[in-house]
Amino acid sequence: MLTLLKLLKDGKFHSGQDLGAALGISRSAVWKQLQQLQGELNLAIHKVRGRGYQLSAPLELLDPALIEAQAAVSPSWPVTVLDTIDSTNAEALRLLAGGRQAPFLLLAERQTAGRGRRGRTWVSPFGENLYYSLLLRIEGGMRQVEGLSLVVGLAVVNTLRELGVVKAGLKWPNDILAEQRKLAGILLELVGDPADVCHVVIGIGINVNMQSTEEVDQQWTSMRLQSGAPVDRNHLAALLSAKLQVYLERHRREGFAAIQPEWEHNHLWQGRQVALIAGAKQIEGKVLGIDRQGALRLEVQGREQVFSGGELSLRLRDDS
Repeated sequence: MLTLLKLLKDGKFHSGQDLGAALGISRSAVWKQLQQLQGELNLAIHKVRGRGYQLSAPLELLDPALIEAQAAVSPSWPVTVLDTIDSTNAEALRLLAGGRQAPFLLLAERQTAGRGRRGRTWVSPFGENLYYSLLLRIEGGMRQVEGLSLVVGLAVVNTLRELGVVKAGLKWPNDILAEQRKLAGILLELVGDPADVCHVVIGIGINVNMQSTEEVDQQWTSMRLQSGAPVDRNHLAALLSAKLQVYLERHRREGFAAIQPEWEHNHLWQGRQVALIAGAKQIEGKVLGIDRQGALRLEVQGREQVFSGGELSLRLRDDS
């Protein structure tokens, strides 16, 4: 089925006869595969008598060789592109458990069970966005992952801005927003011995060319909606890898404290009145910044308090 999609990706008309000849199947079998493409991948395909079949818009598919060549990451992060997977993070952990050696990078055209923080679903339509999971080996214990998700956020923000999304900024702890709408998210998963050698999966989801969906339960935007033009996902993946390498090396060499001021400078809610939600509990205060481990510093009733943890959620106060 995906071989057929690759024949149609140029957005031009292709006759059923030509498609059948290229695939070695009958015209009726071509039609059945086209129906599957429409149903499973939610792709719009036009059928015009005498001209054939055409995707409603050209489709750019991810190309691992192109990404590796453009990224120029050293040491190399081998790139694998999956057509469809439940979650790139989950697959990275399965491959690690099966003996695959780090580092490696997984990308997918579509996720059927993409995950965000706090158990949320990450909507993952085919061929529109970037679903990116980098698995790394970490030596030296938990100190090496202090503030790591925030460092990754800086790499993502700088990538987006370089590609024309000038309003992109950070929201503690792991979100990237533009005009108060979610543009990208980060999910880190750690396995192994936190006191010695462990592995971390850096999962990044970016809304790239998505222009409409009814499945998202919060305000969202995409690179295309922000910039007004389609984005080359291969170039995006390559540039993100290059930026990540720079920030990860700086974090390894200097620690998070050296990067803390840059993160605070890019935090959209710095100095704002917020509500911090932890389960059924809500704490209101003013964002002072973050500490040297990446925890949130809030002024609560005139006193500074520090908060960290994966189950916390930050919201702007209505009067902020």
